[in-house]
Amino acid sequence: MSEKRILLIVGGGIAAYKALELVRLLRKAGIAVRPILTAAGAQFVTPLSLSALCEDKVYSELFSLTDEAEMGHIELSRSADLVVVAPATADLMAKAANGLASDLASTTLLATDKPVLMAPAMNVRMWRHTATARNVERLKADGVAFVGPDEGAMACGEFGPGRMAEPEAIFQAIQRTLGGARPLAGRRAIVTAGPTAEPIDPVRVITNRSSGKQGYAIAAALAELGAEVTLVSGPVALPAPAGVRRVDVETAREMLAACEAALPADIAVCVAAVADWRPETVGASKIKKQAGGEPKPIALVENPDILAALSKAGRRPRLVVGFAAETDDVEANAKAKLAKKGCDWIVANDVSVEGTMGGDANAVAIVTAKGVERWERAPKADVARRLARKIAESLKT
Repeated sequence: MSEKRILLIVGGGIAAYKALELVRLLRKAGIAVRPILTAAGAQFVTPLSLSALCEDKVYSELFSLTDEAEMGHIELSRSADLVVVAPATADLMAKAANGLASDLASTTLLATDKPVLMAPAMNVRMWRHTATARNVERLKADGVAFVGPDEGAMACGEFGPGRMAEPEAIFQAIQRTLGGARPLAGRRAIVTAGPTAEPIDPVRVITNRSSGKQGYAIAAALAELGAEVTLVSGPVALPAPAGVRRVDVETAREMLAACEAALPADIAVCVAAVADWRPETVGASKIKKQAGGEPKPIALVENPDILAALSKAGRRPRLVVGFAAETDDVEANAKAKLAKKGCDWIVANDVSVEGTMGGDANAVAIVTAKGVERWERAPKADVARRLARKIAESLKT
């Protein structure tokens, strides 16, 4: 990829600082970067810092006689293998979707005949506005690819989708677009995610607090590296990652059946928080309080053990990874689980730490027969990408 060239358009927004880290990753990979900095983008990063990291001139003015003499905007728009817009603001996306050409960045997007990848970044209300949704759909129909946005806290103090994807995620998307290394190409993976919901009656269920975020991030990360991923998901409020086949289930038995149907596979990553028990009988109608207010006993039976079943299956995946959500003696419990289940790795985390269960960050310990590898707390997307790379590396041997 040493001969590849990116034309990077840096829009205005607090996320513009991430563009500098993206440039560093690209240059480290031997990818040349030619930058366009919008007037709004220059309010957040300086032309000098961008030029120094890109090792190239920064272009910003449409009507610059010097720039036009050196490289006209038409040639600039076609000088790279890929045009990347990061951050892609609502304004930039609106201009591109409607064919406007009022500055160098929008004119370049209109004039280019190369693939375009956008990394949106804006306030959650702007991202959810019908006009933005309409523009995104139009751009996708025109062939523009997207990475992100992520969900999380924003500089404005609000929370939700709209955060620009992290630089490494954008870098991975660029590599995919340019035909970069996909070490898991040709591999099949099963990922379980989210909670299960075991019905008590038509109204009530036994479930847990799992959000599915870590499992969904792992499915996305494996797909980024080229794997054909089947995501078996309990009930969560998350969109399916791009390029991933999602199978929706509710109960543990449904989840096991879906996993078995997805075999054979090279990789199984069991992230889902599966209910260990289910009611022996399910009420046909809503269970009412008994006279005197005494609770009606609920007889429980054990659910199938999905991780153990996949670890011992006749068509066992080459690598089986389980998760252990613990509140105490995390590593000791993970080691015991590794021995009991027969899997290859256990990814253990302490869910008593605030912001882990249902949150956006995680600190994990990878427990294997060789020992324990401890990872510092990081965004779940970063944990997922690191785990996916580790999986790819292990399958080389």
